[in-house]
Amino acid sequence: MSTELTFQTIAQLADALAAGTVSSVELTQAAIDRATAVDDRVKAFNSVNPEDALAQAAASDARRSVGQARGPLDGIPVSLKDVIAVRDQPLTASSKMLENFVSPYDATVTEKLKAAGAVLWGRANLDEFAMGSSTENSAFQTTCNPYDLDRVPGGSSGGSAAAVAAGEAVATLGSDTGGSIRQPAAFCNVVGLKPTYGLVSRYGLAAFASSLDQIGPFTRTVEDAAIMLGAIAGHDPRDSTSFKTDVPDYRAALSEKKGPWKLGIPKEYFGEGLDPEVGAAIEKAIAFYREQGCEIKEVSLPHTPYCLSTYYIIATAEASSNLARYDGIRYTHRSADAQDVVDLYFKSRAEGFGPEVKRRIILGTYVLSSGYYDAYYLRAQKVRTLIRQDFLNAYEQVDAILTPTTPTPAFKAGEKAADPLAMYLSDIYTIGVNLAGLPGISIPAGFTSAGLPIGLQLIGQPYAEADLLAIAHAYDTAHDWHSQRPEL
Repeated sequence: MSTELTFQTIAQLADALAAGTVSSVELTQAAIDRATAVDDRVKAFNSVNPEDALAQAAASDARRSVGQARGPLDGIPVSLKDVIAVRDQPLTASSKMLENFVSPYDATVTEKLKAAGAVLWGRANLDEFAMGSSTENSAFQTTCNPYDLDRVPGGSSGGSAAAVAAGEAVATLGSDTGGSIRQPAAFCNVVGLKPTYGLVSRYGLAAFASSLDQIGPFTRTVEDAAIMLGAIAGHDPRDSTSFKTDVPDYRAALSEKKGPWKLGIPKEYFGEGLDPEVGAAIEKAIAFYREQGCEIKEVSLPHTPYCLSTYYIIATAEASSNLARYDGIRYTHRSADAQDVVDLYFKSRAEGFGPEVKRRIILGTYVLSSGYYDAYYLRAQKVRTLIRQDFLNAYEQVDAILTPTTPTPAFKAGEKAADPLAMYLSDIYTIGVNLAGLPGISIPAGFTSAGLPIGLQLIGQPYAEADLLAIAHAYDTAHDWHSQRPEL
């Protein structure tokens, strides 16, 4: 019974809680029991605090008993990626640099989830400081894909995706800088939503690349993603990039918006490197939408070939700046062998950061250095504008764009660890969305003959999440991919 509970959706569980057929304490205990049973193999969590989670659940049940339930998330166990601040809980970013750090404050999304009554449970593993596509860059452990424990769950939010897929949490939050929500969602057969840049506050998120980072949910269904987005979206004066815009009832819009829609298929996304089984699954999805009366049009995003290089100039430049604050002096890891202040600075960073983080700091420092700023960083920003304009031009013809989320299904752990460029290419279909600041969602779209999940990506127009979710919901409710479970 307990395992059945943790594989239900937020919508189903909210109804059960409201009807009194289950309590939040029972539901939270089920998530704890599931994590106890499988997380030694999945390794989704860096840390958990069952006592604290059960106390939150008991408070939720007490509210409900006096008619003060706060909505569909009240009493639902939700886990957060270990880069999102929760007061008095560890925040490690899966880095030795922050191994012993405890956050003194809540992120804005944390405050919003607490206000909605969610039970915050577990700190989900990631690639160190969200830099990677497999969680192999975590300083503590590599999360395994619940559908094949020899394979990666994707990254950087691999722990968040694996926790939902394995039934260790009902929903989670991750962050997406170049595909870090959508790629692991595709690898783990769950829904992953990256909102429009500025729709969800970044206050309290350990920064990787500030102009690209965005927090978003992992869930089992698109309806659940709509519920989670409704809870965390909205303007925040503590985030200077937060955008003032209306936050509609995303869940209600799922039934209000019926289509048919005009969907664009970018010709640049269906060429060399696309796994045949992934391509076939996406073709079936296109056929589904066509059968629903949608108009399918080929569109062009001509600057797509420049996305990868543009991203790795801008992202590393911002990372080198953001990570300068980790110096071993004010907080974070401090070397015990330093002889003076300068030595302390060098040794603390050398000991605290892992290889991939160091690689990106070096790259970012180089492209920002005197004589190279104009040649690399400034030019990359100009190309970024062209990439965004490609999408806006396409949206003059279509409502949304449909692509594979990833070129291949999940790869084996260690398979790409020695080849950074091969690893970076696993995000080839997702990074353009971050550069353009657009919303994107990955939804389950089938399995390969080897039983590995495949993800379908839909890319929406800026701040048009209600439309994007409705388009995704149409596919999600017509298929049962999301109801499949891994054998653990």
